Order: sequence, then structure tokens, then C-alpha cells
Amino acid sequence: MAKRKAAGASTQTRRRRWWHLRQRWRMLGVFEINPEHEFYHLTAKIKEGMQAAIQPTVDSPVQNTLTAEHFKAEETHTHEGFEMQTFAAPVFAKLRHSLDIPEEDYMKSLCSDGCYLQFVSNSKSKANFFVTNDKRYFLKTQSGREVRFLLSNLQPYMDHLEKYPHSLLVRFLGVHRIIIPNEEKKYFIVMQSVFYPDERINIRYDIKGCEVGRWTNPDTGGKQIIKVLKDNNFEGQSIALDQGKSWFNSQVKKDATFLQGLNVLDYSLLVAHQPLHRDELEGKHSLANLVVRTTKSFDFDESPTDEDPPTVPLLEETADAAERESGQPQAAAASAGEGSAEEIPLQEMNSSVRKNRSDSELEDFQEHHCRLLPNCKNAVHVIDGPDRRYFVGIIDVFTVYGWKKKLEGLWKSLRFPGRAFSTVSPDKYSRRFCQWIQAHTQ
Repeated sequence: MAKRKAAGASTQTRRRRWWHLRQRWRMLGVFEINPEHEFYHLTAKIKEGMQAAIQPTVDSPVQNTLTAEHFKAEETHTHEGFEMQTFAAPVFAKLRHSLDIPEEDYMKSLCSDGCYLQFVSNSKSKANFFVTNDKRYFLKTQSGREVRFLLSNLQPYMDHLEKYPHSLLVRFLGVHRIIIPNEEKKYFIVMQSVFYPDERINIRYDIKGCEVGRWTNPDTGGKQIIKVLKDNNFEGQSIALDQGKSWFNSQVKKDATFLQGLNVLDYSLLVAHQPLHRDELEGKHSLANLVVRTTKSFDFDESPTDEDPPTVPLLEETADAAERESGQPQAAAASAGEGSAEEIPLQEMNSSVRKNRSDSELEDFQEHHCRLLPNCKNAVHVIDGPDRRYFVGIIDVFTVYGWKKKLEGLWKSLRFPGRAFSTVSPDKYSRRFCQWIQAHTQ
């Protein structure tokens, strides 16, 4: 009896120790904005304002058809001691809906009782970065010029995401301004975090495709910050995607071409990775997991009828692809790993697909350059390679190639002759960005 009690106490001690380690890892690079923090009162007002701003989209159905008025929409909510303005609310509500983010969940993340977190890294940006307590969303302060640029290009941004729903561009989920008497008005943007969930991420990179100023000393000096490494730190490594390489490089090119059309430069590809666990490796090719991934990857009819049941397009083709990857028939693979067929009974998968509809869906899937998304959270920013999971997203898309940047580029050409620096024309930046990524993907 005494031995059993001692063993139980030892197990509890190990669990507590592991829990504390996980909490320390979870808080790496962030600090809780508690009542003693300088930004506590600001973030408390933001949360109060966000609740009022999101409530109308919780109560009303999403606008399926957007008009020019929706893109120009402005709403102001008055609170005790401040005002909150919200811009183009119907547009961003539709974008959240396209990402399967329920408005109630969005509000819960942004307005929960848990304190916001302050993100601390080696970024040179003068903006303030706040993270929701669940680390799912970033709030970043922006200049008025940057916000006006985003709102003026919101229609082409939405068109691009509609055309390429699995685009690597960061997802902007809301634009707001908080006005506090006798204080500076602050614009801020809500973004989906590229690195979510981050519990197992062990390294992060910010890639621009150039060399000048693109190395970071990885030593944190014992400080609790996250060092985001850069292009020169990445040399000798690669993004190992195997069969996903072609899709990835092609989508990077499509996104970079879009940004070039906006006369934008100096954007970055965020990259992080973590090893895939054994159960993830075994389960990702199972038939049941393939069905889930296919359903996640494709926009089915919103209101199927009994006469026109939901189908599983691409299932046959994706199963064939999985057989090539795994080297085993899917009938055998279906029982492997956490995605076993027992979790989703095959009789519940209505695969009586009418051929003409299946062909149409496949053509639509290919036309929009979709891929088979992984069965995980934040799937549009996650790509699985043979043994690693990569988190990728294109960020910092507000730098326009105006006369100031042209003068800066001229000065750098004299200061760094023959070397690659970031301040170049959007055409050259886009081309070099894509070439760098292609050269470092395998």
C-alpha cells in the first residue's frame, strides 16, 4: 500500500513538473498584459470595444454578396471613456466565415476574461503586437496610411482570396480604430496567426529573398524573447515538401504577382517547422483522414438536399496519391494511426457521386489552385512534408514603392554595389523572392 501511494505521488509530481514546463514554453516570447502592465487599460478598452463591434455579425447572417457599400462601411460604438470604429465589417465577417471561424468563437478569443499577451521578438517594427490569450489572433497597431492602403485594396485582396482560397497571404480579419480623449488615435488590424498552434514550433524564420541585413544572432542572451531568424540563417537548409513542392512554389508566385500588381515590396515569407509525431505520420494517409482533409479543402454546396446528397469529390484521386506516398493500399492504411476508419464509418461517407458533378468539382478545385489541406487547426497556413509540419504565410504587405523607397534603393545601390538588398522595384522584388524560395524548396 505504501509503495502504491509513493508511486502515485511520484506520478503526480512528474505531471505537475511537465505542466509547469509546458506553461513556460507556452509563454516563451510573450508577456501577460496584467493590471500592472503599461498596456493593460488600452487592451481592456479594446476588448470591450471589440465585443460591441463583433456582436452585430453574431446576431446577423453573413452577407454572401458584397457590394461597394460594404467595403466602405464604417461603424462607431461609443463607450465610457472611448470610441471604437470598425471598418468594412461585412467584408471581414465573410472572410472569417470562409475560414470556418464562427463569430461566437472569434468573439470568445478576442474578448475573453484572459489577458492579452504582448509579443516580444527581435522585430524592428515600431508597431505594438498583442496576442489573444489563446494565441490564435494577432492585433497589430498600424499607421493611418497603412490602414488606408489596405481598405483601398480590400476588394482586390478579397478577389484574390476567392480565386485562390488556399493562398499563403496572411488573413486580415478586422480593421478598427480606438479613440481615447487626450490620447493618440490608434488604428489596429486583427490577423490570423501564422504560427498557430505554436506549442511544438522550435524555430522561426522571416524570409525576404535577399542578403543585406538578413542575418540574426540566434543567441537570446538569456532573455525570454523569440528570435525570428532570417535569410542568411537559413542557408544550407530547405523547406522539404516532397510532392507539395510544386503547389507551394506555384502559389508563392501567384501571391507575389498579386503583390507586385499592388506596387508592393518588402514583404516576407514567415516559415516555422516542427517534427511530425509518429501518430501523425501514420494517420495522415489513412482513408478516413483523407476524407476529412478533402472535405476541409473543398467548398461544398451550402444547402444540399436529400435528392442531391453531399459527396466526396477528389476522394479517388487523393487516395491514389496517398497510396503512392505511403506505399500501401488505402484499405490497409485506413486502420493506421489516429485517423482510423473507425472514427468515420465508411457507410456514413456518401460516395454515390454523379460523374458530371464530380468532374465539375474537380475542375473547380484545380482552377482555384487548391490543395489537400491537413487535418489540423489553421490549415491554410500549414503544409506537411514527409517528416515535418511547416507553418508558412506571407506578411508585411503595406510597403508601397513610392519616391522615398526609390531614393532609398538608389542610396543602397551605392552603399552595397552588387549585393542583394530589399529596396528594389516590385517587379524585381517579386522575381527574386520567388527564385529564392524555389531554390530552397525540395
